[in-house]
Amino acid sequence: MGEFSVSKRSKVLRFSVWWLIMAYAVLFMINRIFSWEATDKIMGYVIVEDLQTGFFIWAIFLSLLGFYDVWQRKHSILRNYPVIGHFRYLIELVRPELRQYLLESDEESVPFSRAQRSLVYQRAKNLPSEQAFGSILDVYATGYEFLSHSLTPVSRSAPETFRIGIGNAQCAHPYSASIFNISAMSFGSLSANAIRALNAGARRGNFYHDTGEGCISPYHLEHEGDLVWELGSGYFGCRDEKGNFDPARFAEKAAMPGVKMIEIKLNQGAKPGHGGILPKEKITPMVSKVRGIPMGQDCVSPSAHSAFHTPLQLLEFVQKLRELSQGKPVGFKLCVGRPSEFMGIVKAMLQTGIYPDFIIVDGAEGGTGAAPVEFANHMGMPLREGLLLAHNTLVGTGLREHVRIGASGKIISAFDIARALALGADWANSARGFLFALGCVQSMSCQNNKCPTGVATQDEERQKALDVVNKTERVFRFHYNTLHSLSEMLAAAGFTHPADIRPEHLLVRVSEVEVQTYAQRYEYLLPGALLAGADVHPFYSEAWNRASAEAF
Repeated sequence: MGEFSVSKRSKVLRFSVWWLIMAYAVLFMINRIFSWEATDKIMGYVIVEDLQTGFFIWAIFLSLLGFYDVWQRKHSILRNYPVIGHFRYLIELVRPELRQYLLESDEESVPFSRAQRSLVYQRAKNLPSEQAFGSILDVYATGYEFLSHSLTPVSRSAPETFRIGIGNAQCAHPYSASIFNISAMSFGSLSANAIRALNAGARRGNFYHDTGEGCISPYHLEHEGDLVWELGSGYFGCRDEKGNFDPARFAEKAAMPGVKMIEIKLNQGAKPGHGGILPKEKITPMVSKVRGIPMGQDCVSPSAHSAFHTPLQLLEFVQKLRELSQGKPVGFKLCVGRPSEFMGIVKAMLQTGIYPDFIIVDGAEGGTGAAPVEFANHMGMPLREGLLLAHNTLVGTGLREHVRIGASGKIISAFDIARALALGADWANSARGFLFALGCVQSMSCQNNKCPTGVATQDEERQKALDVVNKTERVFRFHYNTLHSLSEMLAAAGFTHPADIRPEHLLVRVSEVEVQTYAQRYEYLLPGALLAGADVHPFYSEAWNRASAEAF
């Protein structure tokens, strides 16, 4: 009996709002039909007369909604909480915005903290980004990192001089790249106006714009900024009717003056081992034409390339693209998975004598417009470990001088660039940093074509909100001000160029009472150590012994 009583009281509480709404509707109708003085007084106590009719209309609607809630079978919450249960779904709908603007802390990185986004916005808008009252970071927390400064600082170098030559002796047309560039983002994933602004900003700041695997659209060419053409497993823009690589179509596009380098995408950080995804909602006639794909269905790239299947064949493909592009630098991008497979590629370099001009290491923390949750969260090697593996393997085989290394994966600030260089990179790329410069607010709606800022959408009305002239300036300013900050950090450390940064110059707190330099924290191989059979860490020696040039 007691349990039944508790249950009844619970139902009264859960249904009370719906019942009160119905009671108001009934009372309003009685009052209008019979005009009783008692009901008129009650109505007057409940709500002022001028608003009674409006509230009655809402009461009728909500009463009917309550009947539907208790009748339907799809949502248990609505059956147990008629009318008021809808507030749960409304709050859930705006939960990301509530967290972003009201609840999240400045340093809560999901995936980028408010402090990181604010830094980009300030630099893109050319606003002061200085900080008052000291750091908000806990400098005694495990994982805190810092660059060691010098007691003999030097004059600050011009950011325009922070460049790196890409192209080994097998390349006929080396390219001088900025050490900070726009990482791969495709037309289709991004809007036409976003592509225009990125490319125009790259042109003005003299840095490169990676096309992403969606090929070269007309919008990439309007402002004549330097392009790195990314070639994914779908071979968009150079594919035949069956989706295989077409050498003639590739050669035609690779000959464009704006194409400075060719990048073979083996996989990417956010979904390694999974083909690129472009939802059908974002495939417009122009996207269909540029990529050479049908409309009305999702565009999912193959998970692996059809032009090669082994490390040896990969390097033969590198050489083929180099010849078809008349000697432009050719390299590949990957998120490192099994160390032995990457080492197999390096063994193939030794066997064939073919060296890619560059390798871009993408971290598992990299972003994308659409990826399966498990892939984004639990697949692939994070940037630091992947970058260190690539650098060490090339050093340990004596090939590092032939191959440049780029790094991408949550690189936003000047310190992020410095960290990547200390780990072994020659330059750094950023995708989401430049998206923030375009006005991205991290609404995380890239995949549904409803981007609120017009950046990651093909909706013509939404992308009109993105002013190309204004955003071009912001892209340029973000790049310039970030490198300006890097030049100040380098000067304080006593350096004139980013290439001077070494592992011993960056330190990390490993406990409350100990800090280590990167040189102490990580294993760095000596030149030729893997070939000489030197005493190296078992992680490297065991993977090297398993590696094969004949198979991945």
